[in-house]
Amino acid sequence: MEMHTWAFKYIRSFELLQKSARIDFTQAYQEGRWSGLLNGTPASITRSGLSDSVLRFAINLYGAPPLEGKEFAAYRAKVDVETIVGAALVVHLPTGDYMSDKLINLGTNRFTFRPQFGMVHNRGKWSMELTSAVWLYTDNNDFFNGNKLEQDPYYTIQTHLVYTFRPGLWTSAGAGYGYGRKSTVSGVEKNDRRENLGWALSVGFPITRQLGVKFAYRAIRSQESIGQDTDSIAAGFAVFW
Repeated sequence: MEMHTWAFKYIRSFELLQKSARIDFTQAYQEGRWSGLLNGTPASITRSGLSDSVLRFAINLYGAPPLEGKEFAAYRAKVDVETIVGAALVVHLPTGDYMSDKLINLGTNRFTFRPQFGMVHNRGKWSMELTSAVWLYTDNNDFFNGNKLEQDPYYTIQTHLVYTFRPGLWTSAGAGYGYGRKSTVSGVEKNDRRENLGWALSVGFPITRQLGVKFAYRAIRSQESIGQDTDSIAAGFAVFW
């Protein structure tokens, strides 16, 4: 599989119940090509269109008071050691391109809810992050050839170590583990439980005070006989205001 993705992401930070909060919206357009052997015969297929839209709400439960502008800059300059605890809910909406007579699709034709709980410990120029999440899937009642797809929850945990050279210029290394998502198709359980290990490297740097770029590499390796081994390269451009 070779997949090209262009995504737009909007983030709005605000104060809620005297806590720092934010809401994100992400929409991607994808072009992908799958090739391989189908019953011993070479085959390929292409897809292009919108992927599922993603909404995310997050709030800090402890640490990092809601400040803005000069107050925020002064707080960051004064506080050298800090621990932040937060929670979030991510919702994947069934808005992506989907065809029930095709097995490979860009959209999933179902909702996915992803509660997250995490913490960040800042110490000088270093930040250590730990996040856990569970993926909860609704049923796809219009799965391939009129079947019904059900999937068990998928549990993930990931950690990152970030070093900030100066505001806007940083680098990070991360690792993650995921387990679960066994499928049932029209009442028949499938032997397709997923177990994945992943790692990533990324770097971000500013162009101006309002503009920044990010580059990242991510690898995922399946620990089961079914699944995907993937390598991804990403580049991002951000505007702050």
